Amino acid sequence: MNEQREQIIRNYIAGYNSFDIEKMTLDFKDEIVFQNIQNNEVNMILNGITDFKQQAEKARLYFETREQRITAMKHDISETEFEIEYLAVWAMDLPNGLKKGQKLALTSKSIFKFQDNKIVQLIDIS
Repeated sequence: MNEQREQIIRNYIAGYNSFDIEKMTLDFKDEIVFQNIQNNEVNMILNGITDFKQQAEKARLYFETREQRITAMKHDISETEFEIEYLAVWAMDLPNGLKKGQKLALTSKSIFKFQDNKIVQLIDIS
């Protein structure tokens, strides 16, 4: 079971890194719930695969390149948590002062919750 989950997560990351939204969402349930947590505050909740895909389309415009690299992975009964190194290059100037071409590097973690070998919830924490 863990090997299958790891492959599903690796497929998601490969899609994410290559801006391939269909590959990212291939193993999502239609009822996927996505949460983004930054500095201990939930700053985004998306309900359903349509909302997730729309947000993913918007988000890819912000980056020239982006890459998630798994540094650690831990399995539980219904979820898998992994830690990542995240590297990206901004594709545009942002209102907060970040500039096009500037690099972003951080570490974060994501929690994937599974049901019937499909992802039903994804929580990104940074």
